[in-house]
Amino acid sequence: MNEPSRAAAVSTDQYILTLSCPDKQGIVHAVSSYLFMTGCNIEDSQQFGDHDTGLFFMRVHFSAEAPVTVDKLRASFAAIGDAFHMDWQIHRADEKMRIVLMVSKFGHCLNDLLFRARTGALPVEIAAVVSNHTDFAELVGSYGVPFHHVPVTRDTKAEAEARVLDLVREENVELVVLARYMQVLSDDLCKQLSGRIINIHHSFLPSFKGAKPYHQAHARGVKLIGATAHYVTADLDEGPIIEQEVERVGHDVTPEQLVAIGRDVECQALARAVKWHAERRILPNGRRTVVFA
Repeated sequence: MNEPSRAAAVSTDQYILTLSCPDKQGIVHAVSSYLFMTGCNIEDSQQFGDHDTGLFFMRVHFSAEAPVTVDKLRASFAAIGDAFHMDWQIHRADEKMRIVLMVSKFGHCLNDLLFRARTGALPVEIAAVVSNHTDFAELVGSYGVPFHHVPVTRDTKAEAEARVLDLVREENVELVVLARYMQVLSDDLCKQLSGRIINIHHSFLPSFKGAKPYHQAHARGVKLIGATAHYVTADLDEGPIIEQEVERVGHDVTPEQLVAIGRDVECQALARAVKWHAERRILPNGRRTVVFA
C-alpha cells in the first residue's frame, strides 16, 4: 500500500487572524514571521491599504500542525499587536458563530437563514429567534431552535430590549440579525451591540419609504430593485454597508411580482452578509467596511 501523504497524515488546526492598524512598512513581514516562528502555515491571506483613511486591513487563514490553543496564540501575538497599534482577533476557523435572529411578520429571510444554517451553508449556530409576534413560532420550532415572543409597545420597549440583551449575554451570542424585524432599536441598544447587529433594507428604493415600498416603486416604473445588508447604528438605515444585491425588472412586472423578487434579493444579500461576518471576513473602516469575500 502507498504511504499516506504528509498532508493527509497530519491533522492540523485552522485559525483566522484579522487585524486593522495604521498603515506602515513591515506589517505583513511581522505577521508572516510570527506565523513561521510559531510553526504555523498560511493557507490564505488577504490585505488592503486604504489611502483615504491611512489604515491597513488583513485577514489570514492559517494552520498549526503542532498542538496549540487559541489562547496561547493570542498571548504570543499580543506583542506584535501592541507594536503596530493593531485592533486584532484570532479565532478557530471551525468555530461556529452563535447568532440570534429577530423577525416580525415577514418570514422569508428568517426561513432562508434557518434552512442555510441547518444545511451547513452558513457557519453559524442559531441560539434563538426573537419576535414581537407569534406568527413563526411553529416554523422556528420545526428547526429545533428556541423561540422567544417579546412583544413591543411604546411603554414596554425598554423592557423588551433588556430581554434581548440578557439573551445575548446568557447565550454567548456574537451576532444579532434583523431578519425583517420591523421595530426601530434604541440608540442605547445600537451602541451596546455596535458592530454586532446586521439589518436588511430595500435600499435601492430609497425614495419609497413607509408602507408598500414595492407598490410605490411599481407606480414609478422602476427598472432596478435591490436590497442592502448593513450594520445597525443609531442613524436609521445609515450603518456601514456590507453587501448589496439588485435585480433588473421590466415594465410588465406586477407589484406582486416585485414583492417576490424583492424578497429573493433580500434573502441573498442578508445571507451573504451573515456568512461573511461569521467567517470573520468583514472589518470596520469608519462608516464603511472592508469585506474580504
